[in-house]
Parts: sequence; C-alpha cells; structure tokens
Amino acid sequence: MKLLMAGPSPFVRKLLVLLHETGQTDDVEAVTVTAAPGGTDATLKAANPVGKIPALVRDEGPTLYDSRVICRYLDDRAGAGLYPEKGWDTLVLEATADALMEAAVLMIYEKRFRDETEQSSKWIEAQWGKVEGALDALNARWMSHLAGPMDIGHIGVGCGLGYLDFRHGDRDWRKGRDALAKWYDAFAARPSMQATVPQG
Repeated sequence: MKLLMAGPSPFVRKLLVLLHETGQTDDVEAVTVTAAPGGTDATLKAANPVGKIPALVRDEGPTLYDSRVICRYLDDRAGAGLYPEKGWDTLVLEATADALMEAAVLMIYEKRFRDETEQSSKWIEAQWGKVEGALDALNARWMSHLAGPMDIGHIGVGCGLGYLDFRHGDRDWRKGRDALAKWYDAFAARPSMQATVPQG
C-alpha cells in the first residue's frame, strides 16, 4: 500500500501515529505529493478526485481517502480496536479533533495561498474561535475519556494539539487549560508521537 502525503499535515500524522501504534509501518510506503491549493499534482488527483491528502492506494481495492475512512480501514486491518463497538463518544472525540485540525490548517492556508490584499483577519480569527471552542470542550468535558484506554480520539487530539504547537505556538493554547496541557505532554512522549513529529 502507498500513503500519499504532503508536508506536516495533522491528518497525515494521525495515520502515521496509528500505523506505529498498530505495528503496520512496514506495510505502507509513504509517498510525498504536492497538495497545495491550485497546485495539486496528477498522482494525487488520480487517487483522490478532490485532490486532498491523505489518500491510501491499495493493491486489492480502490483508493481510500479522508483520514477517518483510512483510519477505520487500518484499524480494522490490524484488529486494533481503536474504534470500539458502539463507541459514539470515540467518534465524537475524533470529529472534535478533526474540526480543530481543519480550522488550524485553514488559518495557514489563508496566509500562504491567498494574496495579502485578499486575506481576511476576521476570517482567520473566526477559525481560531473554532479551535478555542474545541479546546475548551476537550478541557472541560473530555478529560475522563482521555484518561481511559487509548482510542482514535486520543490519537486525533494528540495530533491536533501537536499541530497547534507547530504552526500556532504564539497563540498559547495551553493557557487556562491545564488538564488538557498535562495530558498532551504525557501523550506526546509516546514513541509513535516522537517518531512522527512534524518537520519543515
């Protein structure tokens, strides 16, 4: 299998962490592609019609895309149980983490891929408002879940918070969220997280 990926995407990192945690790293070849808005390369477009990463090219079936779909597939393939049966809380936690990541990535896109005269600071702050909403919910409502057995929600939250440190460190997401910050510091020390620290 080939995992089409680009840069320090937190959605890609979620898959890489899952691969490490489930012992599947040797089964997947990571292939770097161009996925910038307006500059997606042909390899990625052929694999995913909307030109987004990550995409998992399989030998035995059609390409899978969207990180949640790929995570479900890889979890099932390994029998890892990261998606518990009737695990609605797990799915909501994963969705919360994905929403945080999407808003944080869109903030970067606004600054990197739009002309300066077209950039909207109001829009950027609206995206950060989504990030803060997710952070506050995690700190207030989800710490008991995060203290329990690891599932895909833990991985998503860990990768999302890691991306905030990487791209938005000046915003200090930890302030006023001591429980979440303490949890993340411990989770970030896992070998799977250390092996996938974003670069560049």
